[in-house]
Amino acid sequence: MLLYRRRLPHWFPERSITFVTWRLAGALPAHAEESLDRGPFWLRDERAAKIVQDALEWGAAVRQSYDLYAWAIMPNHVHAVLEPHAPMPEIMRWLKGRTGRIINRELGRCGQAFWQDESYDHWVRSTEELNEVIRYVESNPVRAGLAEAEDEWKWSSAGCRTDHKQRWSAPQ
Repeated sequence: MLLYRRRLPHWFPERSITFVTWRLAGALPAHAEESLDRGPFWLRDERAAKIVQDALEWGAAVRQSYDLYAWAIMPNHVHAVLEPHAPMPEIMRWLKGRTGRIINRELGRCGQAFWQDESYDHWVRSTEELNEVIRYVESNPVRAGLAEAEDEWKWSSAGCRTDHKQRWSAPQ
């Protein structure tokens, strides 16, 4: 079991499925759903959202750092449900570091923080809770008014299930 603390405690029992949320630098805290009307929204840019999507999928399919159950890329934060095969701090360091550098370069923001240092994580304790968390993640764009139905949001696992083409392209 891995336990570490930054501002929040992080506790990862071995082989536990984890629900993790990370936000853009300068975005409001994760509990503020009304935050979609304020703050930075760099993930609204399709180039940025695509980079995050590719990294999430690449980390599962090619790096095999985790099994990816669900994900949603929102304008100012990302939700993912995954079962890690490597320590979560390494996974998050790779996901946030890689995507932040590439997106900053793509958006002409070099040298600036892209993601908040801290992430929110919660280990899933049962199959019932896993199903609830997946529903929460995939319905997040609908609750935020970004889509009428879960499968209409192109930047989520629900939206990608309707797209039958292969999506694994290497993050640059």
